[in-house]
Amino acid sequence: MKKVLFFLFIGLNLLACKTNAQDDGWVSIFNGTMENWKVGKNATSFSIEDGAIKVNGPVAHLYYDGPVSKRIFKNFEFKAKVKTLPGANSGIYFHTSYQEGGWPERGYEVQVNNSHTDWRRTGSLYNISDVRETWAKDNEWYTEYIKVEGRRVIIKINDNVVVDYTEPCDVKREGNPLRVISGGTFALQAHDPKSVVYYKDIMVKILPD
Repeated sequence: MKKVLFFLFIGLNLLACKTNAQDDGWVSIFNGTMENWKVGKNATSFSIEDGAIKVNGPVAHLYYDGPVSKRIFKNFEFKAKVKTLPGANSGIYFHTSYQEGGWPERGYEVQVNNSHTDWRRTGSLYNISDVRETWAKDNEWYTEYIKVEGRRVIIKINDNVVVDYTEPCDVKREGNPLRVISGGTFALQAHDPKSVVYYKDIMVKILPD
């Protein structure tokens, strides 16, 4: 009887752990390899170093191309651990789609830049709602968080809200007509050969439409 109760106790604990994991809702989209990610031109700008994505090289973009949500994310929460080296510039795109090269035409860019010459700092919704303050430090891991729900975009750096933007219903972007809320995948940016940035623990939580 004691053995039965012992195994029942263990089973219930395992079930509780499993349930908590499911209820949490966060799903990893990076497993420590380039599996489920796609890049066109300048693919060598991305590599794996110590279980993280190292970004360093000519302009290129690494797109999530895995099975989660069939690569279409509309309403979601996203978070990643990021580390910049001095003078680095990068970005996280959302609601975008794969391009062989060039700067992504679809979606928004969330800035990664703690000390680059570009004044738009980490957390900026690039050229839409820009941040001048520096909320993270070079050479240190920090968390970059993005939430999109309807037309509202919230960006946090280490739990500090740095952008809270709602896209107007009739928004028109001159020169960038696809820079609007829609739906799509994520992409990491290689900005220039002098920039070195690391990404790891890349997670997403799907929110109801």
